[in-house]
Parts: sequence; C-alpha cells; structure tokens
Amino acid sequence: MKRKIIEINEELCNGCELCVNACHEGAIQMIDGKARLVSDEYCDGLGDCLPACPTDAIKMIEREADAYNEELVMAKIKEREEMEEKNTIAEKHEHHGDDTKPCGCSGTMAKSIERTPPQPFNMVQSGMAVKPAVEETVGSLQSQLGQWPVQMKLINPTASYLQNADLLIAADCTAYAYGNFHNEFIKDKVTIIACPKLDDNDYNKEKIKEILARNDINSITVVRMEVPCCTGIVSVAKDAMLEAGKIVQYKEVTITTDGRIL
Repeated sequence: MKRKIIEINEELCNGCELCVNACHEGAIQMIDGKARLVSDEYCDGLGDCLPACPTDAIKMIEREADAYNEELVMAKIKEREEMEEKNTIAEKHEHHGDDTKPCGCSGTMAKSIERTPPQPFNMVQSGMAVKPAVEETVGSLQSQLGQWPVQMKLINPTASYLQNADLLIAADCTAYAYGNFHNEFIKDKVTIIACPKLDDNDYNKEKIKEILARNDINSITVVRMEVPCCTGIVSVAKDAMLEAGKIVQYKEVTITTDGRIL
C-alpha cells in the first residue's frame, strides 16, 4: 500500500540515538552507528521521531510500504517491558540486598571515601652513596573520587552521599581524554558516569529523576565529549530536571578528542 512513512538520511545522521528513544514502536534502531528504519511494519507514520532529530536527518515521505502492524508492535513493546521489568527487579535486589553479606555487588557497597592530604617524602640512602634529602609530593596523582560506585546503573538513589550533593554527570570517555579530570571536575562532587551512545538514555533519565526526587541536589555539572553522540547525556540531565520539576544550578563542559576544553 502507498502510505506515509519516515525516511532517514544516513549522511546527516550523527548517531545520537534520540530518534530511537522517541520511536515507541521500535521502528528505528542504531546499526553501524547510524539510525535506520528496520521494518515498515513498525512505523506508524505519525513522525514522533522527527522533532527529536537534531540534524533534520529524518523526513516524512509517501511511498509503497508494508502496512503498519499494530499486533506485531504491541508484541514487541510487551517483550521490551518484560525485559525492563526484569532489569528493574534485578537492580532493586542489588540496591536493597543485605549489606552485611560479602556478595561484592557494587550497589550494596555504596560508600563515601575520605581523602587525606598527600604526604611529602624524602629521597633516602641509595647504595653506598647518600643523596641529599629532596622534598617531593605525590599530590597531583591522588584520586579525588569521593564515593563508590560511580556507574549510572549502579548508583543507589537513596545513598546518603547524594543529600545536598554537587553532581558530576560525565560521559565515560571524558576522564580519559582530559588529563586533569580528577582535580578540575571530580573533586568535591558526587561522580556519575554513563555512555550516552551505548547506554539506555531513558533509563539514565529516570535514574537522575529519582535522585532529584529523593535528595536535595545543589548543582549539576555535565561533562561531555565534542562528538555528536554525546548530546544524549546533556538531554538526560536537562530532561530529568524538567520532568522532576527540580531546576538546580547547571553547568555544561565539552571536552575535545585531543584533550582540551571547548
């Protein structure tokens, strides 16, 4: 039949995955870093994905296409919901398990980390010769991480360290790209890391919403890479604040692939 259906220009697609999240029917999937229509039967032709695309890579056209199959879509949605329910149950079990049991689960090991100032050390006798005492410090190498765990999926929204916290929401790659990441970004903040390209951004948004709902958060700093797919982590933070109805002080920093701050 001839009907309205989406068309994706892969040359314009930047791989942000926002259209994948916007398409509730599951008609769009990421394949080799590009958004693609996987089946005509999943696309209802209503175009919910169009306003989500930041590069206008998606447009509505009229062409010969298989009819929209609501029964097939509902079966897929049910399958996805069942999978999400299983993941939620597993996460709750991890978060609310018996902390006294040495299971090793990161969620049950939530803790704050106290950091002591670095201590100077002296060069001492070496072999038969005695070298002059030289004061040196290893302070620049000290970790500034103040809590554990840090991965978005493992963060417990009820952890005590989140109350009155300054949140750092960072894309995974940023700490590897920027050399002084600990001192300039992690220090004095609660660190949460995620990958906006590989993670479920809807899940991450809901997690930040829950953190905002359960805690008084002072501020949010988002650190992302310059690559287009990193826009997802910005959307996660902003949408979570809007939907939670809690707008806090917000800062956004972009790191280049060669390790500079834009």
